[in-house]
Amino acid sequence: MAKNIKLVKSLIGRKKDQIATAQSLGLRKVGDVTTQPDNAQTQGKITKISHLIEVTEA
Repeated sequence: MAKNIKLVKSLIGRKKDQIATAQSLGLRKVGDVTTQPDNAQTQGKITKISHLIEVTEA
């Protein structure tokens, strides 16, 4: 399974590690959507920035 991840809140004023995590998922600006594999690494990234994103099944 894969997950669609959408950035719904701005990265402005966030901690550097949260910005880096979002960018590693391919999310640069509000409204960006990316499809990522459902594995342990992606789950960890989702958990770290869960307050900034919206996740759905692909």
